[in-house]
Amino acid sequence: MSDETKTPEATPKAEEIQEKNPRRKFIVLGVILLLIVGAGLFYWHSTFTESTDDAQVDGDIYQVSSRVAGQVIKVYVEDNQKVEAGQLLAEIDPKDYQVALEQAQANLASAQASAIQATANVPITSVSANTSVATTRTDVDAAEAAVSQAQKQAQAAEARVEQAKANQTKSDLDVQRYTPLVQKDVISKQQYDGAVAQAAANKAGVLEAEAQVIAQRAAVSQALQRLAASKSQASESVKNGPQQVRAQRARANAALAEVKQAQAKVDQAVLNLSYTKITAPATGIVNKKNVQVGANLSVGQDLLTIIPLNDLWVTANFKETQIDRMHSGQPVTIEVDALGGRKFHGKVTQIGGATGSRLSLFPPENATGNYVKVVQRIPVRIDFTNLSQENSDQKLRPGFSVVPDVRVK
Repeated sequence: MSDETKTPEATPKAEEIQEKNPRRKFIVLGVILLLIVGAGLFYWHSTFTESTDDAQVDGDIYQVSSRVAGQVIKVYVEDNQKVEAGQLLAEIDPKDYQVALEQAQANLASAQASAIQATANVPITSVSANTSVATTRTDVDAAEAAVSQAQKQAQAAEARVEQAKANQTKSDLDVQRYTPLVQKDVISKQQYDGAVAQAAANKAGVLEAEAQVIAQRAAVSQALQRLAASKSQASESVKNGPQQVRAQRARANAALAEVKQAQAKVDQAVLNLSYTKITAPATGIVNKKNVQVGANLSVGQDLLTIIPLNDLWVTANFKETQIDRMHSGQPVTIEVDALGGRKFHGKVTQIGGATGSRLSLFPPENATGNYVKVVQRIPVRIDFTNLSQENSDQKLRPGFSVVPDVRVK
């Protein structure tokens, strides 16, 4: 009786289990199919892009240095300060360069006067060659003009003596000021020796200027002698008219050449004066500031570094197996780690000419017998396509790690 009572109850349960098993099989098969399709779609979509996490933001680092020597009188920036292109960073004392410019301008004016005189005498000499009277007058006028010119040059030489004496006085005072400072180690011995050498050079300059005064005065005397000789030899100069014309033309050409030389010195003096104002070559952030008021700079001395904010690009080191379908112009999505995954847009610009290991200081030598095949990396340059708008807050910095996705399909 017990077996008969159990059989009718067990039969319905077995039928329910048989009905549920096919449903579970279909569900499992459906899930597996969906996973396979999803994996296939994911793999297919992954072939559209190539990505790497070995990438960083790059930019030209501007090293600002002094183009002229001198003492710093003003510094306008501090470390980590943002500056714009052309903004004034520091100033060097311009007095010495202003004096040099004025002297060059004076020399230019003197050379121009000489050139005008020499050029004007060419047609006069040519005409005066026809008659002895005209020739005589021309020679006398030229000699008188030479006397006047020599006298002006003598006056200019005397003025240079005064200027040299002023420079000597300044350098002597510098030595006097530097002597107690170097004894107390406030300034370096090198700066003190430089001041002493400058004082000696200025003293020699005074002697040289005084010697020029003597020479110019002797030139005045010679010019007066030539004037007297030209008057006494007026009759003989008629025979030498054509030669005098050629000589005068040569003097005119030489005078014009001296004008060009004097103009070049003026241009150089203007440049040197402009170099006393040190400006930013690009917009960026000031770093490694190494200049203070009162510092004596030499030519080429580094003052500070400017990190750019606008002229940036990405250097991505892709595996050699990733660049098969990569070429210039392909669009790139750039994700910046430091900005919380913020995305920028760019394009592939250049693909490196060699692997990073080949460009290293000590490239591997595979002929030694210990060769192990390693996937190499190629540097790829990616330029931003809309940096001015996407980086309007200028938070992007050189050196940031990024993840570029290059669309290769």
